[in-house]
Amino acid sequence: MTEPDLAGTAEPDIDDLSYEAARDALVAVVDELERGGATLEQSLALWQRGEALAARCETWLTGARAKLDAARTES
Repeated sequence: MTEPDLAGTAEPDIDDLSYEAARDALVAVVDELERGGATLEQSLALWQRGEALAARCETWLTGARAKLDAARTES
């Protein structure tokens, strides 16, 4: 599923993003927020998207840590 971005174009659903795609999208959100010029509503939407992207990245990293820990335990 996709969701519209601020420009009205469709963006991939955050839950479908790979770690790298979520990280890159998060960097883009931060860059846009740092540039300024967005309305309050746009800034809040960007902030919420950034929070969701950060959570997605954390999910990937937690999964990777669990796999590494399991591999170490098996060794």
